[in-house]
Amino acid sequence: MVSPLSLSFCTIFLSLFLSHPQAQAQSQSDPHSPTNDPPTICIIGSGISGSSVAHFLRLYSSSKSNPFSIHIFEKNGVVGGRMATVNVSGQTFEAGASILHPKNYHAVNYTELLGLKNKNPSTSDSFSLGIWDGQKFVFKTLSFSSNIPFVDKIVSLANSLLMFLRYGFSLLKMQTFVESTLNNFLKYYERFESRPVFETVDEMLKWAGLYDLTTRTLQEELIHVGLSPLLIKELVTVITRINYGQSAFISGLAGAVSLAGSGGGLWAIEGGNWQMAAGLINRSDAALHLHEEIVSVSYLGEYYEFNSTKGNSYKCEVAVVATPLDELNIQFTPPISIPKRKLQHTHATFVRGLLNPGYFGLDAVSEIPELVATLEDPDLPFTSISVLKKHDEKDFTYKIFSREPMADILLDSFFSVRQETIRIDWGAYPHYNAPEEFAPFILDDRNLYYVNAFENAASTMETSAVAAENIARLILSRFFSQVLLISSNLGSNSDGEILHVDL
Repeated sequence: MVSPLSLSFCTIFLSLFLSHPQAQAQSQSDPHSPTNDPPTICIIGSGISGSSVAHFLRLYSSSKSNPFSIHIFEKNGVVGGRMATVNVSGQTFEAGASILHPKNYHAVNYTELLGLKNKNPSTSDSFSLGIWDGQKFVFKTLSFSSNIPFVDKIVSLANSLLMFLRYGFSLLKMQTFVESTLNNFLKYYERFESRPVFETVDEMLKWAGLYDLTTRTLQEELIHVGLSPLLIKELVTVITRINYGQSAFISGLAGAVSLAGSGGGLWAIEGGNWQMAAGLINRSDAALHLHEEIVSVSYLGEYYEFNSTKGNSYKCEVAVVATPLDELNIQFTPPISIPKRKLQHTHATFVRGLLNPGYFGLDAVSEIPELVATLEDPDLPFTSISVLKKHDEKDFTYKIFSREPMADILLDSFFSVRQETIRIDWGAYPHYNAPEEFAPFILDDRNLYYVNAFENAASTMETSAVAAENIARLILSRFFSQVLLISSNLGSNSDGEILHVDL
């Protein structure tokens, strides 16, 4: 990078250099001098939030009347944030955000727009579940491996009957609760004339009828709609522990989103969900700065100055934080104020090997359910163990979720064979605690925005995309004074590609 302090060239060359779009964001010219350079929007974070902001800015902007450049800063060497893959013995598996719901319409549109391929979870209708209390399986579905679809369907029906016999009509009440919440969430896909731009998370949630769910725990909500204590203690707790690493005392909206993530029709991107972020960044014509962490953001009157770990400075008229601030040490001048929030760490451990059936009181590996889930008990060493791939009768790849790191001595207690072990520590999502308190979308009443303020409502790839779209609309309306009404951009881009599903 060329520092302005070291320039000793003629004025003509200097003006040519500063007019180059890549150099414009790095220049420290007099902010009060007249300039025709387009404004720069700087985004911290290249995950689904940051890439979606860049995408929607380009999609919704009147680019000819409001030209701008986009710079995205990523402290790691790859894009995707909490969407990442892991290689286990030469095979690729999702390591972070793993599943998408069939009504995650932004993700559906990204997939179509970028030409990505869907894949369904590699489970058959007869996929087996066991709920482990540390001593025994309190509930187990039938496990029967067959290559005949009809047999799989029979086993699936038998397992549905077992679930109904144990939990009764509470299962239907749970489904109704989830569908009601989902129907409210679908309001965020409505057309612009009926969907305002939101300046606060509270306003955004209240408009969709979702705010009250953040004021009470999931357990309180489910008791109110008539779920049985047994269903909440077992199946609901299993789901919230797997999806959010927390119990049924999680706040209600996050809990409802978690329950929705256990339904049918779930899918992912072939080759890794991170490709959505990579593709959106590429299509947004954004300058991507990998291995460059932003350490300070200072408002200097008419623009923000970003300073990075590489010693570079960047001039940005609009600043967007698209990564959780909870465990970052970015210095803001003037200081910002956000509610203190703790991240829930999930330890994902990948093992190529073979579970020990004796640990679970069983005689054979074939008796171990494909998903071993656990009840809420601080003494249990893991949250879940799932089969990612069966190579043969004595060789599997497993994914283990836990709240604490899995030490070798602990892994050896329930694995008879371990060929390869990979550990990843994710600061995965907020630790939910009703009633939730939300950080502002606009951190300084000017043009410093925070996408991840919405995560205290729920944390998923799709909720991040929904929040990012709102931030993009905020920027266009507040900074560029662009009025977003019903627009042809909402249905398609200039190439005629479908971007929004007709609901």
